[in-house]
Amino acid sequence: MQEKNDPTFISDRELLKLLQSAKQRDTEAMLKLVEVFKTDILRISKFIYLPEEDAVSEITLEFLEYVLNAEVSEFNEGEF
Repeated sequence: MQEKNDPTFISDRELLKLLQSAKQRDTEAMLKLVEVFKTDILRISKFIYLPEEDAVSEITLEFLEYVLNAEVSEFNEGEF
């Protein structure tokens, strides 16, 4: 859970807008999403048996592919 004093904290509404923009292939929105989830991506990369840089790349790629392929209704219903 993000803390309000976290520099990457965004509201649910902002997150939804970013997800919808990223789905429309807005590169700035995609970069912002990666930045928002950067700490989580780095933490999860520790559990993958690959060099950290490769693990981070794989996680980021999978995350962005999911965002691009998910239905917008999934974002609205909080199923992502």
